Amino acid sequence: MQIVVVDSSQVVLRVIGSLLEARGHTVHEFTESDAALEFLTVAPDVRVLITSLEVRPMNGLELCWAVRLLAEDRRPLHIITMSSANSVHNLAEALDSGADDFIEKPPRAEELHARLRAAERMTKLQEELIRLAETDGLTGLLNRRAFRERTEAAVARVTPLRRPSLIVVDIDHFKRINDVHGHDIGDRAICAVAHLFQEEGIVGRLGGEEFGIFLPERDRDSAIFHAEGLRVRVRALRIACGDGTVGLTCSFGVSTWSEGDTIPAMLKRADIALYEAKAAGRNRVMVETRPTSFTTPIRTSVS
Repeated sequence: MQIVVVDSSQVVLRVIGSLLEARGHTVHEFTESDAALEFLTVAPDVRVLITSLEVRPMNGLELCWAVRLLAEDRRPLHIITMSSANSVHNLAEALDSGADDFIEKPPRAEELHARLRAAERMTKLQEELIRLAETDGLTGLLNRRAFRERTEAAVARVTPLRRPSLIVVDIDHFKRINDVHGHDIGDRAICAVAHLFQEEGIVGRLGGEEFGIFLPERDRDSAIFHAEGLRVRVRALRIACGDGTVGLTCSFGVSTWSEGDTIPAMLKRADIALYEAKAAGRNRVMVETRPTSFTTPIRTSVS
Protein backbone atom coordinates (compact mmCIF):
# COMPACT_ATOMS: atom_id res chain seq x y z
CA MET A 1 0.00 0.00 0.00
CA GLN A 2 0.93 3.64 -0.37
CA ILE A 3 1.22 5.17 3.10
CA VAL A 4 1.83 8.74 4.26
CA VAL A 5 3.57 9.14 7.64
CA VAL A 6 3.67 12.53 9.41
CA ASP A 7 5.80 13.28 12.47
CA SER A 8 8.00 16.20 13.51
CA SER A 9 10.88 13.82 14.32
CA GLN A 10 13.04 12.47 11.52
CA VAL A 11 14.05 9.62 13.82
CA VAL A 12 10.44 8.50 14.33
CA LEU A 13 9.81 8.78 10.59
CA ARG A 14 12.76 6.54 9.79
CA VAL A 15 11.80 3.96 12.41
CA ILE A 16 8.23 3.71 11.10
CA GLY A 17 9.34 3.98 7.48
CA SER A 18 11.78 1.09 7.81
CA LEU A 19 9.12 -1.10 9.44
CA LEU A 20 6.68 -0.40 6.62
CA GLU A 21 9.13 -0.68 3.74
CA ALA A 22 10.27 -4.07 5.08
CA ARG A 23 6.73 -5.32 4.41
CA GLY A 24 6.67 -3.94 0.86
CA HIS A 25 4.73 -0.73 1.50
CA THR A 26 5.57 2.54 -0.28
CA VAL A 27 6.15 5.23 2.34
CA HIS A 28 5.96 9.02 1.94
CA GLU A 29 7.41 10.82 4.96
CA PHE A 30 6.62 14.39 6.08
CA THR A 31 7.69 16.47 9.06
CA GLU A 32 5.08 19.20 8.39
CA SER A 33 1.35 18.58 8.24
CA ASP A 34 0.56 21.15 5.55
CA ALA A 35 3.04 19.52 3.16
CA ALA A 36 1.46 16.13 3.87
CA LEU A 37 -2.01 17.49 3.15
CA GLU A 38 -0.82 19.05 -0.09
CA PHE A 39 0.64 15.71 -1.17
CA LEU A 40 -2.52 13.78 -0.23
CA THR A 41 -4.58 16.19 -2.33
CA VAL A 42 -2.75 15.13 -5.51
CA ALA A 43 -2.03 11.48 -4.60
CA PRO A 44 -5.32 9.55 -4.75
CA ASP A 45 -3.54 6.18 -4.57
CA VAL A 46 -2.54 6.70 -0.93
CA ARG A 47 -4.59 4.35 1.24
CA VAL A 48 -3.29 5.05 4.76
CA LEU A 49 -2.31 8.19 6.67
CA ILE A 50 -0.35 7.71 9.90
CA THR A 51 0.04 11.01 11.73
CA SER A 52 1.29 12.06 15.11
CA LEU A 53 -1.01 14.35 17.08
CA GLU A 54 2.02 16.56 17.84
CA VAL A 55 2.73 18.02 14.38
CA ARG A 56 2.76 21.52 12.88
CA PRO A 57 1.58 23.93 11.52
CA MET A 58 -1.81 22.24 11.91
CA ASN A 59 -1.94 19.67 14.67
CA GLY A 60 -2.80 16.04 14.13
CA LEU A 61 -6.48 16.49 14.92
CA GLU A 62 -6.78 19.34 12.42
CA LEU A 63 -4.99 17.25 9.82
CA CYS A 64 -7.48 14.41 10.44
CA TRP A 65 -10.41 16.75 9.80
CA ALA A 66 -8.85 18.15 6.61
CA VAL A 67 -7.97 14.73 5.20
CA ARG A 68 -11.35 13.24 6.06
CA LEU A 69 -13.06 16.10 4.17
CA LEU A 70 -10.66 15.52 1.28
CA ALA A 71 -11.49 11.82 1.09
CA GLU A 72 -15.26 12.23 1.64
CA ASP A 73 -17.13 9.12 0.42
CA ARG A 74 -15.40 8.59 -2.93
CA ARG A 75 -11.87 7.81 -1.80
CA PRO A 76 -10.76 4.89 0.39
CA LEU A 77 -8.45 6.32 3.05
CA HIS A 78 -7.69 4.93 6.51
CA ILE A 79 -6.36 7.37 9.12
CA ILE A 80 -4.25 6.19 12.06
CA THR A 81 -3.24 8.73 14.70
CA MET A 82 -0.41 8.21 17.14
CA SER A 83 0.80 9.89 20.31
CA SER A 84 3.35 9.21 23.02
CA ALA A 85 0.59 10.06 25.52
CA ASN A 86 -1.64 6.99 25.26
CA SER A 87 -4.71 8.37 27.03
CA VAL A 88 -8.44 7.78 26.67
CA HIS A 89 -8.86 11.51 26.06
CA ASN A 90 -6.44 11.48 23.10
CA LEU A 91 -8.13 8.39 21.68
CA ALA A 92 -11.59 9.97 21.92
CA GLU A 93 -10.46 13.24 20.38
CA ALA A 94 -8.75 11.47 17.50
CA LEU A 95 -11.76 9.31 16.66
CA ASP A 96 -14.08 12.33 16.91
CA SER A 97 -11.80 14.19 14.49
CA GLY A 98 -12.16 11.57 11.77
CA ALA A 99 -9.43 9.08 12.63
CA ASP A 100 -10.10 5.38 12.19
CA ASP A 101 -7.52 4.12 14.67
CA PHE A 102 -5.09 5.21 17.37
CA ILE A 103 -1.68 3.79 18.23
CA GLU A 104 0.99 4.55 20.81
CA LYS A 105 4.20 6.23 19.60
CA PRO A 106 6.65 4.79 18.83
CA PRO A 107 4.57 1.86 17.60
CA ARG A 108 5.61 -1.72 18.19
CA ALA A 109 6.24 -3.58 14.94
CA GLU A 110 3.77 -6.41 15.53
CA GLU A 111 0.97 -4.04 16.53
CA LEU A 112 1.65 -1.65 13.63
CA HIS A 113 1.51 -4.42 11.04
CA ALA A 114 -1.67 -5.85 12.56
CA ARG A 115 -3.37 -2.46 12.38
CA LEU A 116 -2.25 -2.01 8.79
CA ARG A 117 -3.70 -5.39 7.86
CA ALA A 118 -6.99 -4.18 9.31
CA ALA A 119 -6.61 -0.93 7.34
CA GLU A 120 -6.04 -2.89 4.13
CA ARG A 121 -9.20 -4.92 4.72
CA MET A 122 -11.21 -1.76 5.35
CA THR A 123 -9.92 0.15 2.33
CA LYS A 124 -10.55 -2.82 0.03
CA LEU A 125 -14.10 -2.98 1.33
CA GLN A 126 -14.47 0.76 0.73
CA GLU A 127 -13.14 0.37 -2.81
CA GLU A 128 -15.70 -2.35 -3.51
CA LEU A 129 -18.56 -0.28 -2.08
CA ILE A 130 -17.51 2.70 -4.18
CA ARG A 131 -17.29 0.50 -7.27
CA LEU A 132 -20.78 -0.87 -6.65
CA ALA A 133 -22.16 2.63 -6.07
CA GLU A 134 -20.64 4.01 -9.29
CA THR A 135 -20.91 1.08 -11.71
CA ASP A 136 -23.72 -0.12 -13.92
CA GLY A 137 -24.22 -3.77 -13.01
CA LEU A 138 -24.84 -5.02 -16.55
CA THR A 139 -22.12 -3.28 -18.56
CA GLY A 140 -19.47 -2.33 -16.03
CA LEU A 141 -19.65 1.28 -17.25
CA LEU A 142 -20.24 4.23 -14.94
CA ASN A 143 -23.87 4.62 -13.90
CA ARG A 144 -25.73 7.86 -14.57
CA ARG A 145 -24.85 9.52 -11.26
CA ALA A 146 -21.16 8.66 -11.47
CA PHE A 147 -21.06 9.78 -15.11
CA ARG A 148 -22.45 13.17 -14.11
CA GLU A 149 -19.96 13.51 -11.25
CA ARG A 150 -16.94 12.55 -13.37
CA THR A 151 -17.91 14.79 -16.28
CA GLU A 152 -18.66 17.76 -14.03
CA ALA A 153 -15.22 17.36 -12.45
CA ALA A 154 -13.69 17.26 -15.94
CA VAL A 155 -15.56 20.39 -17.04
CA ALA A 156 -14.12 22.23 -14.03
CA ARG A 157 -10.68 21.73 -15.61
CA VAL A 158 -11.66 23.03 -19.07
CA THR A 159 -9.51 25.72 -20.67
CA PRO A 160 -10.09 27.64 -23.93
CA LEU A 161 -7.51 25.36 -25.55
CA ARG A 162 -9.24 22.16 -24.35
CA ARG A 163 -12.88 22.22 -25.40
CA PRO A 164 -14.59 18.91 -24.62
CA SER A 165 -17.52 17.35 -26.44
CA LEU A 166 -20.33 15.06 -25.35
CA ILE A 167 -21.99 12.28 -27.32
CA VAL A 168 -25.31 10.71 -26.37
CA VAL A 169 -26.00 7.34 -28.03
CA ASP A 170 -29.14 5.23 -28.24
CA ILE A 171 -29.53 1.73 -29.70
CA ASP A 172 -32.07 1.85 -32.54
CA HIS A 173 -35.29 -0.20 -32.32
CA PHE A 174 -34.18 -1.72 -29.03
CA LYS A 175 -37.71 -2.56 -27.91
CA ARG A 176 -38.11 -4.63 -31.05
CA ILE A 177 -34.95 -6.59 -30.21
CA ASN A 178 -36.33 -7.40 -26.75
CA ASP A 179 -39.79 -8.26 -28.05
CA VAL A 180 -38.62 -10.48 -30.91
CA HIS A 181 -35.50 -12.11 -29.48
CA GLY A 182 -35.91 -11.81 -25.70
CA HIS A 183 -34.36 -9.72 -22.97
CA ASP A 184 -31.25 -11.90 -22.75
CA ILE A 185 -30.39 -10.96 -26.35
CA GLY A 186 -31.19 -7.35 -25.51
CA ASP A 187 -28.73 -7.51 -22.62
CA ARG A 188 -26.08 -8.99 -24.89
CA ALA A 189 -26.66 -6.16 -27.35
CA ILE A 190 -26.25 -3.53 -24.63
CA CYS A 191 -23.02 -5.15 -23.41
CA ALA A 192 -21.60 -5.46 -26.93
CA VAL A 193 -22.24 -1.79 -27.65
CA ALA A 194 -20.88 -0.74 -24.25
CA HIS A 195 -17.66 -2.65 -24.96
CA LEU A 196 -17.09 -0.60 -28.12
CA PHE A 197 -17.54 2.68 -26.27
CA GLN A 198 -15.00 2.03 -23.48
CA GLU A 199 -11.93 2.88 -25.53
CA GLU A 200 -11.86 6.66 -25.01
CA GLY A 201 -13.21 9.33 -22.70
CA ILE A 202 -15.60 9.09 -19.77
CA VAL A 203 -18.32 6.59 -20.66
CA GLY A 204 -21.53 5.82 -18.79
CA ARG A 205 -24.81 4.03 -19.22
CA LEU A 206 -27.42 6.74 -18.78
CA GLY A 207 -30.32 4.30 -18.62
CA GLY A 208 -31.83 1.49 -20.66
CA GLU A 209 -30.16 1.45 -24.06
CA GLU A 210 -28.77 5.00 -23.82
CA PHE A 211 -25.11 5.88 -23.26
CA GLY A 212 -23.05 9.01 -22.70
CA ILE A 213 -19.50 9.54 -23.96
CA PHE A 214 -17.60 12.59 -22.70
CA LEU A 215 -14.46 13.43 -24.71
CA PRO A 216 -12.33 15.86 -22.67
CA GLU A 217 -10.03 16.99 -25.48
CA ARG A 218 -12.07 16.55 -28.68
CA ASP A 219 -13.57 19.61 -30.33
CA ARG A 220 -16.75 19.55 -32.42
CA ASP A 221 -15.25 18.19 -35.65
CA SER A 222 -13.14 15.60 -33.85
CA ALA A 223 -16.16 14.44 -31.82
CA ILE A 224 -18.23 14.08 -35.01
CA PHE A 225 -15.45 11.97 -36.53
CA HIS A 226 -15.29 9.82 -33.40
CA ALA A 227 -19.07 9.33 -33.32
CA GLU A 228 -19.14 8.38 -36.99
CA GLY A 229 -16.43 5.79 -36.40
CA LEU A 230 -18.47 4.29 -33.56
CA ARG A 231 -21.59 4.28 -35.72
CA VAL A 232 -19.83 2.20 -38.37
CA ARG A 233 -18.41 -0.21 -35.79
CA VAL A 234 -21.82 -0.72 -34.15
CA ARG A 235 -23.37 -1.47 -37.54
CA ALA A 236 -20.79 -4.23 -38.02
CA LEU A 237 -21.71 -5.94 -34.72
CA ARG A 238 -23.49 -9.27 -34.79
CA ILE A 239 -25.14 -10.70 -31.67
CA ALA A 240 -25.45 -14.49 -31.56
CA CYS A 241 -29.09 -15.55 -31.36
CA GLY A 242 -30.10 -19.20 -31.73
CA ASP A 243 -28.85 -20.40 -35.11
CA GLY A 244 -28.36 -16.88 -36.42
CA THR A 245 -27.28 -13.38 -35.47
CA VAL A 246 -28.90 -10.03 -34.79
CA GLY A 247 -27.54 -6.82 -36.29
CA LEU A 248 -27.62 -3.41 -34.58
CA THR A 249 -27.46 0.28 -35.35
CA CYS A 250 -27.21 3.31 -33.08
CA SER A 251 -28.14 6.97 -33.35
CA PHE A 252 -25.79 9.66 -32.05
CA GLY A 253 -26.22 13.23 -30.80
CA VAL A 254 -23.20 15.49 -30.33
CA SER A 255 -22.74 18.70 -28.33
CA THR A 256 -19.60 20.74 -27.68
CA TRP A 257 -18.64 22.84 -24.68
CA SER A 258 -18.79 26.62 -24.85
CA GLU A 259 -17.86 29.30 -22.33
CA GLY A 260 -19.91 28.98 -19.13
CA ASP A 261 -21.40 25.64 -20.21
CA THR A 262 -22.61 22.91 -17.85
CA ILE A 263 -22.99 19.15 -18.18
CA PRO A 264 -26.83 19.29 -17.88
CA ALA A 265 -26.91 21.84 -20.72
CA MET A 266 -24.57 19.77 -22.88
CA LEU A 267 -26.63 16.63 -22.21
CA LYS A 268 -29.83 18.43 -23.15
CA ARG A 269 -28.40 19.68 -26.45
CA ALA A 270 -26.93 16.27 -27.28
CA ASP A 271 -30.31 14.67 -26.47
CA ILE A 272 -32.08 17.04 -28.85
CA ALA A 273 -29.59 16.16 -31.58
CA LEU A 274 -30.14 12.47 -30.83
CA TYR A 275 -33.91 12.84 -31.21
CA GLU A 276 -33.31 14.59 -34.54
CA ALA A 277 -31.18 11.63 -35.63
CA LYS A 278 -34.02 9.27 -34.67
CA ALA A 279 -36.58 11.38 -36.53
CA ALA A 280 -34.38 11.54 -39.61
CA GLY A 281 -34.24 7.76 -39.95
CA ARG A 282 -31.80 6.51 -37.25
CA ASN A 283 -28.31 5.07 -37.75
CA ARG A 284 -26.74 8.50 -38.08
CA VAL A 285 -24.84 11.24 -36.28
CA MET A 286 -26.48 14.61 -35.66
CA VAL A 287 -24.95 17.69 -34.07
CA GLU A 288 -26.54 20.26 -31.81
CA THR A 289 -28.01 23.32 -33.48
CA ARG A 290 -26.14 26.36 -32.14
CA PRO A 291 -27.56 29.58 -33.64
CA THR A 292 -24.39 31.46 -32.75
CA SER A 293 -22.25 29.26 -34.96
CA PHE A 294 -24.44 27.39 -37.46
CA THR A 295 -28.12 26.93 -38.13
CA THR A 296 -28.64 23.39 -39.35
CA PRO A 297 -27.63 19.98 -37.95
CA ILE A 298 -24.76 18.12 -39.55
CA ARG A 299 -25.88 14.87 -41.19
CA THR A 300 -23.54 12.01 -41.93
CA SER A 301 -24.08 9.33 -44.53
CA VAL A 302 -26.57 6.60 -43.73
CA SER A 303 -25.94 3.05 -44.83
